[in-house]
Amino acid sequence: MQGIFPLFTAIPLAAAFFNLLITKVNRKVADYLAFFTMTALGTMAVLMLFEQPFVYKVGGWEAPWGILLVFDRLTAIMLLIINVIGWLATVYSLKYMSTYTAKAKYYSLFLLMIGGMNGVVITGDMFNLFVFLEIASIASYALVGFGCGKDELEASFKYLILGGIASTGILFGIAFLYSVTGTLNMPHMARQLEAVGMNKAVLFAVALFIMGFGLKASSVPFHAWLPDAHPSAPAPISAMLSGVLIKALGVYTIIRIMFNVFGQNHLISSVIMFLGALSMVMAGLMAIGQSDFKRMLAYSSISQIGYVMLAVGLALNPSIPSKVAALAMFGALYHLVNHAVFKSLLFLDSGAVEYRTGTRDLNKLGGLITRMPVTGATCSIGSLSIAGLPPFNGFWSKLVIVIALMQAHHIVYGGLAIFISFITLVYFVKLQKNTVFGDLPDRLKAIKEAPFAMTFPLVILAILCIALGVAYPFFQHQLVSAASTVLDKLTFMNLVVGG
Repeated sequence: MQGIFPLFTAIPLAAAFFNLLITKVNRKVADYLAFFTMTALGTMAVLMLFEQPFVYKVGGWEAPWGILLVFDRLTAIMLLIINVIGWLATVYSLKYMSTYTAKAKYYSLFLLMIGGMNGVVITGDMFNLFVFLEIASIASYALVGFGCGKDELEASFKYLILGGIASTGILFGIAFLYSVTGTLNMPHMARQLEAVGMNKAVLFAVALFIMGFGLKASSVPFHAWLPDAHPSAPAPISAMLSGVLIKALGVYTIIRIMFNVFGQNHLISSVIMFLGALSMVMAGLMAIGQSDFKRMLAYSSISQIGYVMLAVGLALNPSIPSKVAALAMFGALYHLVNHAVFKSLLFLDSGAVEYRTGTRDLNKLGGLITRMPVTGATCSIGSLSIAGLPPFNGFWSKLVIVIALMQAHHIVYGGLAIFISFITLVYFVKLQKNTVFGDLPDRLKAIKEAPFAMTFPLVILAILCIALGVAYPFFQHQLVSAASTVLDKLTFMNLVVGG
């Protein structure tokens, strides 16, 4: 399987290029090319779960001169999230995107975004991480504004400006670290930083990374682009933005760099925990007042990522027992996976609702369970999952995070996590009341269920919401192993330097 590892970037990037050429002759080929490309990537991601950690040397060049691609348990989980959710979003797009023009361009941008995210996850080099991050970001800017309406273009432009600021900060952070360490290879950089220590240049680079990657993750106070981007983007892109993109470009990069390059640190831990709690609370409270289906989900995404950031920040604290740090990182990765599933489900549900009703306004909906039973039922499962009700998956990951906070004696943060879980339940009860249940408006009495290509991904994701809750002991080893990989900086360095 090591030989196919670079194909996670090569396949989608090549397919994006050839798609534009082939569709000049036959436009219908775009659907088939995108579907089979994502099917191949999804299958490869599943198979990689059974592979042992390794390093792939591009061109056979040794580090630090050559470019290295790193595979470990954390990489395996992120590749699975990106490519499986990407496959489901592609299936959904087969029918949903028929209402848009320039479908071939949509798929090329989509595949560029997938290739960029895969590259971010597999690279062991800071500059290549930046290059792949930019590929994914630029594609996502265009996809947010794909409808070409006034609101879409405004949201895309705001995302472009803020994303450009974030990318500039990240690039400057990489430059500062290069000036201090003389290398761009992550493990070699980590070894140099151990000798140099946290001087002012390194601390400034850390601040730039927290700002840059925090904006990519849409963490408060860097979140302004997301509530506009979600309502404007096509539903499958909203699912990818919230379910995958903010994790691959934001949360994953924070985890990988802060743990495996800088290492555990009190100051970094405190800052990330504070930002996580701030995101969790502020976005959760703002979600209550929203009447736009997708805007409510956007604020909810910011709030739920706050849980992950809070747990990551806790695990970064070097003074807590190693078992508590491992529990916190396990909770962070578990909630990362869970959020990818139930938030992708809810955004695809919102797309199905808008596809049939023509509106996202919660005040103009109601009683959809009678006319759209699959959409209504899966939306209810997604809502119960994200609200953290047992036995659905969201309950267990939130419980693990709260237990880790309490064991580390962060009583206030633990109390806030419980409080926001109740707030989440409040606004999702409102969502259910105004869309799935209640009285069906007269103008919607003739609507039908969404097409099969759109309901199939909903059913798969709803099943995963249940399975990740009731059957988590069967995949617990993967998440625990990934958490251990993240926390063990020395093993990461030895894997790459010794590889």
